[in-house]
Amino acid sequence: MHQITVGELNIDVVRKKIKNLHLAVYPPYGRVRIATPLNIDDEAVRLFAISKLSWIKKHQANFNSQERQSKREFVSGESHYFQGKRYLINVIYHQGNSKVEVRNNTYIDLYVKEGSNETQRKNAMTSWYRKQSKQDIPQLIAKWEQIINVEVEDWGVKQMKTKWGTCNTQAKRIWLNLELAKKDRHCLEYVVVHEMVHLLERSHGERFVALMNKFMPNWRFYKDELNRSALGDY
Repeated sequence: MHQITVGELNIDVVRKKIKNLHLAVYPPYGRVRIATPLNIDDEAVRLFAISKLSWIKKHQANFNSQERQSKREFVSGESHYFQGKRYLINVIYHQGNSKVEVRNNTYIDLYVKEGSNETQRKNAMTSWYRKQSKQDIPQLIAKWEQIINVEVEDWGVKQMKTKWGTCNTQAKRIWLNLELAKKDRHCLEYVVVHEMVHLLERSHGERFVALMNKFMPNWRFYKDELNRSALGDY
């Protein structure tokens, strides 16, 4: 993959064994990517991008206008999200190890040691989000392996700035964005299915769309819901 520049716009270009050019603008920050057949040069790709500039800017504007959380300090009274629901964090200082508990569908109690700083409080929350994700993901993979008839050899959770998930089709390994722990569980399931379908079809072309329609008919609704939800900046 390499980049071309059109005005102030940087565009990722990926050459593949495909028949047509495919343009995509990705959340959360409007990254632009064009997949192109092997025999099309950069100048032709640049002209294609220029012809689509209004479409690109429209989608980037939609992402930029999304609700975003301000920088979190992990102090009592702040709002934090878990599985699509907004909670108020309640920091409790104690002598034991850090832990997190959801209380009354309203509060997230964050237990940390006395004197814990912002980074330590953040790390405790991040560890909890990761733990919750790792509890949910295996059952989703097991469910959809039976439906899609593929096998995931390995999976993981990590923080990603521009993608909700990735798939290494050769290793049959998928990665899910840690931020998905904050989104509705349907959104997590949609991303799991999306990445698993790549084990049948690497590109996002017509066959991929047809497979998504077959296995998860409402996938566009979940995709839109995910892209409309609040974006965390930490």
